[in-house]
Amino acid sequence: MEAYTGFVLASPLVAGSKGTALNVGNCDVDKPLSFKPWRARMCTKVGGETEELNGSGVEAPLGDEIAKRRNLAIISHPDAGKTTLTEKLLLYGGAIQQAGSVRARRAGHKLARSDWMKMEQERGISITSTVLTFNYEDHHINILDTPGHQDFSEDTYRTLAAADNVVMLVDAAKGLEPQTRKLFEVCQMRELPTLTFINKMDRPAMNPFELCDEIEQQFDLETVPAVWPIGDGENFKGVLKRSERVVYLFEKNQKGKTATAKKVPMDDPELLSIIGQNLYDQLFEDVEILDEMGHSLDTEKLLKGDQTVVYFGSAMTNFGVQIFLDDFLELGRAPAERSSSIGTIDPGRDEFSGFVFKLQANMDPRHRDRLAFIRIVSGRYERGMKVLHSRLGARQINLNQAQKLFADDRESVQVAFPGDIVGLNNPGLFSIGDTIYCGSEKVVFPGIPSFSPEIFAYLRNPNPSNYKNFKKGLQQLLEEGKELKSRWLPTCLLSCTSPRRLVSSSNLRTSGALVWKNFRCGSASSDKRGSRQRRSDPSGRWPAAV
Repeated sequence: MEAYTGFVLASPLVAGSKGTALNVGNCDVDKPLSFKPWRARMCTKVGGETEELNGSGVEAPLGDEIAKRRNLAIISHPDAGKTTLTEKLLLYGGAIQQAGSVRARRAGHKLARSDWMKMEQERGISITSTVLTFNYEDHHINILDTPGHQDFSEDTYRTLAAADNVVMLVDAAKGLEPQTRKLFEVCQMRELPTLTFINKMDRPAMNPFELCDEIEQQFDLETVPAVWPIGDGENFKGVLKRSERVVYLFEKNQKGKTATAKKVPMDDPELLSIIGQNLYDQLFEDVEILDEMGHSLDTEKLLKGDQTVVYFGSAMTNFGVQIFLDDFLELGRAPAERSSSIGTIDPGRDEFSGFVFKLQANMDPRHRDRLAFIRIVSGRYERGMKVLHSRLGARQINLNQAQKLFADDRESVQVAFPGDIVGLNNPGLFSIGDTIYCGSEKVVFPGIPSFSPEIFAYLRNPNPSNYKNFKKGLQQLLEEGKELKSRWLPTCLLSCTSPRRLVSSSNLRTSGALVWKNFRCGSASSDKRGSRQRRSDPSGRWPAAV
């Protein structure tokens, strides 16, 4: 007889009961008590295994550390080049010595660091969002590489909640595409400053003026080209940086290495012989039009999301990437204030606060680990500090260890600041949207948006001996944002927005007790099963039993 598998855990597990203390992984849960604000201590490295996110053993003023932070989320339609651009930003930022590719087709070629999952490497697409942290030019940068495919868009929406800036990547040959439009609407809703990088100029491309006009018309957004391309496809010679009136002429480089650039002033007679008469005349004509009719940079409009600075280049051949990265440090917004249950919280607030925007399982293939991604909003994180968990109701948690993230690589940190994204081992205490804070006043940040399910699957456990693993796996899926509905026993119905993420739970994947079938809501399929679904449920929300 089959074991009943229709138990629905409506909320995440709470370790320990009120009045008891329980040490779970790296978190200690204790009974409520009056909290005294902690004091920042001088932090040093321990045994060479820990690192401070400010990169120094001397404690710096909080305001100085906030000013150094920059967060950047990359959005686009699939195959526009997000992962390639991420790799080149890491390369020019000094975080890696050689850029990887989405698919390493030849021996000796490296795979992209941001695509660390085996399925991502096999299929050549991004499936889960990735955080990559590095230091560059006295700044601390967090890059959030997001999936572009619609099946994984919910992960992207949640990741944008942690971002302070966005780069919208556009394919120069295709212009704005459907998924880019959807993701940009989320950015507009959050009033995120948006920079635009028009990619693949080394291939035949649309006219640059047409691309800028398309952005203005569809997004009601002023465009300010910071650089201007010289030719496209085989005739792509480089870019003009308008503020300097200098042409950057790029030469072919060894694959995966930084490109060398020759700088030539726009008024230098040598430029004519380098790019040819046609491109020379076209460049001066375009610049005259931009100077006379183009918009001027307005920092206030940019930070409000009413204006975008446009860059042209090619991530594959490194054209324009260095210029974009350097300008981002100047134009990008430092960690911004956030609304909460007690009003607006400034990053410079002394009390620590942060929220969970993502949970990820199985980042370490050697362990069945689960990691909670925390975006720090205010105050300092210190190793061993005690915080309060808003959803658990005044329960105190001891955060013994936080980790700096670089794709699937992790390093322990002693201290972190507003704008930083750190990982905490999650023994079942954290769910997406949870708030952790310090101080006597309860803080709750707005929840992470949830979306109507599009993908449905039946889950059945045919082996009663694996029931515990099956139940734990369902719990993990719930914590990652899936919805679970019990319509009949012994079968569970799981709904989510990402079919491939169903196997992200280590317990379900390894128990050998998972039988599942997929359904997509609103499918136009005319098969018999789809017809029965629509007849049995007029709303089309739930599929019929099989």
